[in-house]
Amino acid sequence: MTVDTAQVRDAISAGETTLGIELGSTRIKACLITSDGTPVASGSHAWENQFVDRTWTYSLDAVWSGLQEAYATLLADTQERYGVQPTRFRALGVSAMMHGYLAFDGAGELLVPFRTWRNTSTERAATELTELLGHNIPLRWSIAHLYQAVLDDEPHVPQVAFLTTLAGYVHWKLTGRKVLGVGDASGVFPIDPATRDYDATMVARFDERVAERRPGLRLADVLPEVLVAGQEAGRLTEEGAALLDPSGTLRAGVPFCPPEGDAGTGMVATNAVAQRTGNVSVGTSIFAMIVLEKALERVHSEIDLVTTPAGDLVAMVHCNNGASELGAWAGVFHQFATALGHDADADTVFGVLLREALTGDADGGGLLAYNYLSGEPITDLAEGRPLFVRTPDSRLTLANFVRTQVYGAFGTLSLGMRILAEEGVEVDALFAHGGLFRTAGVAQRLLAAAVDAPVAVGDTASEGGAWGIAVLAAYLDAAGETDLGTYLTERVFADASIDVVEPDADDVRGFAAYLERYVAGLAVEKAATTAV
Repeated sequence: MTVDTAQVRDAISAGETTLGIELGSTRIKACLITSDGTPVASGSHAWENQFVDRTWTYSLDAVWSGLQEAYATLLADTQERYGVQPTRFRALGVSAMMHGYLAFDGAGELLVPFRTWRNTSTERAATELTELLGHNIPLRWSIAHLYQAVLDDEPHVPQVAFLTTLAGYVHWKLTGRKVLGVGDASGVFPIDPATRDYDATMVARFDERVAERRPGLRLADVLPEVLVAGQEAGRLTEEGAALLDPSGTLRAGVPFCPPEGDAGTGMVATNAVAQRTGNVSVGTSIFAMIVLEKALERVHSEIDLVTTPAGDLVAMVHCNNGASELGAWAGVFHQFATALGHDADADTVFGVLLREALTGDADGGGLLAYNYLSGEPITDLAEGRPLFVRTPDSRLTLANFVRTQVYGAFGTLSLGMRILAEEGVEVDALFAHGGLFRTAGVAQRLLAAAVDAPVAVGDTASEGGAWGIAVLAAYLDAAGETDLGTYLTERVFADASIDVVEPDADDVRGFAAYLERYVAGLAVEKAATTAV
């Protein structure tokens, strides 16, 4: 995307740029765009979840210090590039990792530490709710966390006055509005695609069930209001401006789009909101989103049913474990390069390793890798242990090792995609995004083998969700004239550069052989969770 420095400077000064902020699993990123969706500045803050008392969590202090640093580094970026800093915006949007449990009392105080999507302690609740509602309720969904707290008679439950997601929490503090975008809300409680709101029949069933244990707990009282893309979701308050920018230069009054989850912003960032389109997002977790032409015939525990930011039905294959283990091994090789006296940076080492994977055997040479840092519901594992396994006659080379690590990142996803194929779900192309795809042609080609479908990567692939929520915020100006899909295709992606890779037949056969070993070896992974 070509940037005219003078035009951007004028747009920033006039408050005509749009800001998107996404709180991902390992990075909080801020992205500034112009009216046509061109990214012109960015800021970020690295953070990590903590495992405290057997719970994956982030502190709220870390949320705000991270947001402030991401915003401050964006201001520094605009100053360096254009000689000005924004004091107001055309619109603003916040997104974050979906699901989890943020419960507050009537005074707005957090009742228990934030329980993120990564926690798998809700198996009983998820199982009972799936049976009760006739709708798959995954372990990480917010409603599963609430119901598990009810089942466990946790003392904080009678005080719950408001339940939300991370994006909903940040949005609430910045605007005063307790709302969620429909895509994020669909990971809290099932959505009725006809009403674009929580399914009323299922809400009634839930309320009736919990009344036996916790009379007075009603979902209508505790869940955020649901909004769809294009609806204004409040404006930046004076208090919110001070939270985001303690320097005091940010002005209040900026309109917000509905807060969304990272799945929804991934769909926007890849122009995959229309039927028969889909996207794959790779980060700490990895998930595929396929926009459905019709509802699935059966309930599948491996498949979430969520929505696009506009409220259309989506099948989601969500894997708790993504590229983190691959990144850890790349870090080891970077340390080795440093020990040899080479000054290559981490990104360079990572790129070299990925490209080496393409020279390996199609099946990975008989090697086997599991990227399970945490539990993985699709393969029925409550906990994870990263493993690398080989047989005495396997072919251990650098190329095969790296190829196997990439295959391992895509293994669980492939199992979920097979279920959709058996349901007759068809997709014209999958659009991939995330930092793994910055190295051109490698992860894209191997993902095409894993899903046996064309995989497209655009020039916004590495911008990710912060860019996606910025685009949703910009859509506020156009929502009265056009639907979201048309807006993306005709205005945002009209001149986008898209690279499509078709699955290579040898790669497909090689990955199929790898996946057969992968499924058989799950017994080793399961044993490791009890032995180690």
